[in-house]
Amino acid sequence: MNPNMMNKLRKIQKQMEEAQEKLDSTEFTGKASGVTVIVQGTRQVVDVKIDPEMLDEAEMLQDAILLAVNDALAQIDKQQQDTMGQFTGGMGGFGF
Repeated sequence: MNPNMMNKLRKIQKQMEEAQEKLDSTEFTGKASGVTVIVQGTRQVVDVKIDPEMLDEAEMLQDAILLAVNDALAQIDKQQQDTMGQFTGGMGGFGF
């Protein structure tokens, strides 16, 4: 592989790493029926807020927590696809 191509690949790799670091440090907020869940891009749940009115209905609260977590995780997946897609979408010219 020629040196120019290697330099381009290194640059793209560095950009991808920077984009992944930014994604990992971003917080995503999932919401459902009185429950708010904050999840980092690393998929670590960092906060859960529950409306006190939800405390009387355990089954509904459980469902709301699941929905809120899944909402935040779906946001992470979408952001990751959007962010990394800019790099993988152009790989055709590199023979990938």
